Amino acid sequence: MAERVFNFAAGPAVLPEPVLLEAQENLFEFPGIGMSVLEMSHRSKTVIDIMEEAESDIRTLASIPDNYSILFLQGGASLQFSMIPMNLVSPEGHADHIVSGHFAKVAFEEAQKIARIDLAGSTELQGFDRIPRQQELTLNPDADYVHFTANNTIFGTEWAEEPDSGSVPLVGDISSNALSKPIDVSKYGLIYAGAQKNLGVAGVTMVIIRDDLIERSKDNLPAMLSYKVQHKSASAYNTPPVFGIYILGLVIKWIIDQGGLQEMGRRNLDKSRLIYDLIDSSEFYRGHAVTEDRSRMNVTFRLPGSELEQKFVEQANLNELSELRGHRSVGGIRASIYNAFPDKGVEQLVSFMKEFERTNG
Repeated sequence: MAERVFNFAAGPAVLPEPVLLEAQENLFEFPGIGMSVLEMSHRSKTVIDIMEEAESDIRTLASIPDNYSILFLQGGASLQFSMIPMNLVSPEGHADHIVSGHFAKVAFEEAQKIARIDLAGSTELQGFDRIPRQQELTLNPDADYVHFTANNTIFGTEWAEEPDSGSVPLVGDISSNALSKPIDVSKYGLIYAGAQKNLGVAGVTMVIIRDDLIERSKDNLPAMLSYKVQHKSASAYNTPPVFGIYILGLVIKWIIDQGGLQEMGRRNLDKSRLIYDLIDSSEFYRGHAVTEDRSRMNVTFRLPGSELEQKFVEQANLNELSELRGHRSVGGIRASIYNAFPDKGVEQLVSFMKEFERTNG
């Protein structure tokens, strides 16, 4: 078997090695059960315990208030683009969306297929190189909710603080920076995150929703698309993504063991600063995002030309630095350094960048 490389992929992304090793050890036979977690009934006590323990640990880790429920759903964050307006927009109501990047734009466009959705602010004309400022937002106090995307994986920007939605429930897509720093859940009406970036593997989506918003779910919604139905059935209206929830639970325990969200926030800031400090000291590398809005999760930058960028990616692969090519829609270089990404990998990338500039600059 080849040595493990440093995986800079934006998602599915790097997982903590202790999680992978524990899952590997227990894959064939879950301790004391006599079968793999891949084979277990979702109605079995073991799987119910796995789901309840994952929920309990998330509550502890993020200090989630008692009047919020946690759902483990399918369809990725992309299905939430539709489920949210289906469930939360009243019959004659509307919602506000803030567009700060590619997936924020997709969420806006998908929600418009369901209900009246107003554009509250956008930085698309600026090439999504920054986050909209509060004073640039046009927010309707009568909206059913305000939606924003906390981190922009493609262009490398991140909200340092949530937008102020006043008394209107705030809905946040935190897929690519979930549990990467302390979060005040009480500021939100609903939070959602596909697991495959910071929380685990593809196939499970975490939704944290304030209980009063669950009651907005209309009775005529398809059962699979109803927060009320999913809540009543404890995320098991149909067969839930059991293995994905199992891995998510292991990742949550790993974060707790590492020191929790405060420690994750410190590590993630330190890791990203190593790369940004090099970019700022160089005339060879050029960052995409404005300094104050840079993402700690996805560091995006360009080289003087596309041929150099291709060479950079090819040589990086030879140095065990994998998946650094930027998103196909924008090109360039992207280093995704989520919670589980090790400091050593960032240090090796910075060393490689210095040497590449020395020999190609």
